[in-house]
Amino acid sequence: MPSAGQDSKGDPFFASPGNIIFIQLSEALRDRIQSQVHHHHHHEEGDDEEDDDLAQGEEHEDSPFFAFDPAIPIPVELPAGETGLDKLNREMILSGMLRVLSGEETLPAFSSPEEEARRRAYYRGLALALRPGIQNELTEAAILKARNGDYTLALEILGILKGLCPGAPSVLLNQAMVFEERAAALERAGQETAAEGEYLAAEAVYSEALAMENPPPDILFNAGHFFLGRRDYSRALICLRAYGSLEDEGDGGPGIDPEKRENALSLVREIEAHGLEDEDFREAWEHIRRGREREGMDRIRLFLERRPGVWNGWFLLGWALRRLERWADARSSLEKALELGGDNPDTRNELAICLMELGDYPGARRQLETALRRDVENIKIISNLGVLALKTGNKQEAAGFFRTVLELEPEDPLARQYLSADGV
Repeated sequence: MPSAGQDSKGDPFFASPGNIIFIQLSEALRDRIQSQVHHHHHHEEGDDEEDDDLAQGEEHEDSPFFAFDPAIPIPVELPAGETGLDKLNREMILSGMLRVLSGEETLPAFSSPEEEARRRAYYRGLALALRPGIQNELTEAAILKARNGDYTLALEILGILKGLCPGAPSVLLNQAMVFEERAAALERAGQETAAEGEYLAAEAVYSEALAMENPPPDILFNAGHFFLGRRDYSRALICLRAYGSLEDEGDGGPGIDPEKRENALSLVREIEAHGLEDEDFREAWEHIRRGREREGMDRIRLFLERRPGVWNGWFLLGWALRRLERWADARSSLEKALELGGDNPDTRNELAICLMELGDYPGARRQLETALRRDVENIKIISNLGVLALKTGNKQEAAGFFRTVLELEPEDPLARQYLSADGV
């Protein structure tokens, strides 16, 4: 984990990690920190700057009260190469506590779990007292890193926040969303196995958040859409029903968005009308996404015997058949899905793959272009247009599609492979 302090780019808390040591604060040092925590000092221009970093930085009149316990040693992170405490400052103490709270650094053995819990609570209190705005600061940093595609660092920051504010719904929601974003990026890059691991991580965080006594509205809504995307309609239904049943803020409720409520209720009606919470459907999806296509086909056929008019079932059957390279059968199932209302980019993209393999290049192009108009930044569709261009001998057009893919996803391995091939 990165450590507290300032790195070369000016990002707070994320410099190179150093060594953690536990120290007993001297009375003089404790008094200096306590003064920083409990009092607001007004520094006029031209004041002497005799104090060190422990008394520098933004100060807050609303700093929370904190009672020091001299018996509890404080974790301190020494900068790389440092061995002494000559340059001890507030950031080194903050960094040490944050690393311990995040689980990166192991606490010394304690006499009981209660003592460890007390120690962690003490560090949380001291960290929040030393820097009252730290939760917002770290949250903003994590969001910025995620927006810039640095998902690893975003998740490390959120891991710190989770240790600092255990059980905070906003932290759990942000963590789940970053896992989702990283999974989607990996999926776009064709790294489906890696993407699946990230989706499972997001699912675990959502499950943790939903286990709270009263999950906040945003947790219910986002989790509902997450499970919807995973085709886990039974769990999506639970979350979306719960969101749709919440009262408006004016009625003493938590306050929910009317448009989101209507969206949730509309999805509930659709899931119920199509019977998508059906166990056979859920099991079919699980089998297929885990590479057990034949088992998945057995379950989805049982579903289709009961509900032959549900396009989602025909899509799953077509997806399984396509993965088994049964191109003609897959094409028939996917065309049935389109006919029954499954007109979306995923269905058309799957159908286009089958048509390419069957030699129907014009048909494949029509499907991909229609899909791309619906989702103009869909990397899988753009990549398949590049593959189709190669199959029809248009290397220049193919290169254009693959360059577009790399603009959207610079690390996309498929596009890099094709562009590095001779003549492309």
